[in-house]
Amino acid sequence: MSVLLEFAIFPTDKGDSVSKQVSKVIKLIRESGISYQLTAMGTLIETDGLPEALALVNSCYDVLAEDSERVYTTMTIDIQKNKHNRLKTKVEAIENKIGKVNR
Repeated sequence: MSVLLEFAIFPTDKGDSVSKQVSKVIKLIRESGISYQLTAMGTLIETDGLPEALALVNSCYDVLAEDSERVYTTMTIDIQKNKHNRLKTKVEAIENKIGKVNR
C-alpha cells in the first residue's frame, strides 16, 4: 500500500516568517526516515499505511504546539493498494511523457 499525504502545517501566531518553526517540522520528518519531498507550499510524505502518515502529522503538530497558541494544517491524502514508491514514480511518469512529447 502507498499512502501519499501532502500537508502544510505552521503556527499562525509567529508573524510573517515561520521558517524557523517549519524547519523543526522538516527536521522531525527527516529524522523519522519516512520518504518526503519538501515544496514551497507544503510537504509530501509516503508511508505504507494511513496510521503511520497521520502519526507523523500529529508529531509535527506536537513540535509546533510546544510554543504556539494556534497551528494551521491542511492535508490531502491519496491511498493506493498494491503500489509503492509513488513519491518518485508518479513524477517520473510525467517527466517521461513530457520527454516523449518534446522529441
